[in-house]
Amino acid sequence: MQSLREKWSPESWRKKNAVQQVVYTDKEHLTAVLSQLQQHPPLVTSWEIEALRKKLAEAATGRRFLLQGGDCAESFDDCKVEFIKNRLKILLQMSVILIYGMRMPIIRVGRFAGQYAKPRSASHETRNGISLPSYRGDNINAPEFTPEAREPDPQRLLHAYYCSAIQLNLVRALGDAGFADLHNADKWNLNFAGQAPYIQTYQGIIGKIYRALDFAKTVSDHPIGGLGRVTFYSSHEALHLPYEEAFTREVIHANAVYNLSTHMPWIGKRTLFEDSAHVEYMRGIRNPIGIKIGHDMAPSDLKGLIRHLNPLNDPGRLTIITRMGATKVEDVLPQLIDTVKRSGLNVLWCCDPMHGNTETASSGIKTRKFGNILAELEAVIDMHARMKTVLGGVHFELTGEDVTECVGGASGIREEDLNRRYHSTVDPRLNVSQSLEMALKIAQRYQNMETSK
Repeated sequence: MQSLREKWSPESWRKKNAVQQVVYTDKEHLTAVLSQLQQHPPLVTSWEIEALRKKLAEAATGRRFLLQGGDCAESFDDCKVEFIKNRLKILLQMSVILIYGMRMPIIRVGRFAGQYAKPRSASHETRNGISLPSYRGDNINAPEFTPEAREPDPQRLLHAYYCSAIQLNLVRALGDAGFADLHNADKWNLNFAGQAPYIQTYQGIIGKIYRALDFAKTVSDHPIGGLGRVTFYSSHEALHLPYEEAFTREVIHANAVYNLSTHMPWIGKRTLFEDSAHVEYMRGIRNPIGIKIGHDMAPSDLKGLIRHLNPLNDPGRLTIITRMGATKVEDVLPQLIDTVKRSGLNVLWCCDPMHGNTETASSGIKTRKFGNILAELEAVIDMHARMKTVLGGVHFELTGEDVTECVGGASGIREEDLNRRYHSTVDPRLNVSQSLEMALKIAQRYQNMETSK
């Protein structure tokens, strides 16, 4: 990797190899928009970021657990109250199941309020002999297959900022109010999920929690405090580097530089390589960051990346998000874990069982099989247990909407069902029923491991 002696600045990434970037026709318009963004208030604060770093450090030692989930690619059209509330509801429901089953606090990090850009395998898409720029997310262009829609528009960066600000405002308000209070957990149910498989199991857990709270209240003769406020943190892939640079601010009281567009940015697998502009950018910000690594990551390269991105070996700074594919875990993950462990490097291990298990259905639609997602997750849990390391988190693409994008699970979605409610513009997501089932499977796995000790 690059020498640690190289001077870093928010724009030093421009001297490195920047892939997955956007070619704008009107560069003056882009410059004007970025200048506006630099003057806009930040979306998050350094205090929030530091609080998250501390919690992630605790997750790395098994005292907390990270639940990171949300949309594959956010849409401007989904910046609506009910959509935002539904997404929070499923994260709350999953976190309650995990708290109950794992007996530890959960860190809730959403893939929202900024996840508007997506890497693509090809710069152009061809249909019926017509080639147009690929859809790269709503902050760049639109999904409709027309020359006008696919033209990158700098104005969309401002729209992304406003939508992110609106979402974060509502998320903070709901987190501070009674919406997220455990006493109101029975109100988190989504109307369409009333008959979903496992909903009765979830409601049974809520009933047990209510009885426990009533017992504690009776014994103490006082209301149980601290249950009315829940903190949600935001995350997104720091893909569009000019946008990220616009929110890179020096915070005087902390004597550090932060990306104040999100709490936890991550580097995607396609931009994680030697001389990468994304790696160069991320090494200089104070935020906790994630790196997505696949089955082709060499142990020596991973060790170099970790030392480059976290030279002081600070706890809570770096989260390794593995995305192997269900059949690759056994062959690849042990060497990576062993290298990090023997090197004494402080990292939080997190499993993304979604991206390594993407496939194309016979109809040509991109999908994922619930069974493969679960198989990778269970293999990773077992691997860390066998190697006496801590799997401190999970990372899902999911939605609070009633979609049919991933096949399988107790809800019985089949390939022929995909066309019914396939709403994702990029990758398939778990729906509410599948997300609840996944959380229950995780909790059961950890409970079984604890019982067998």
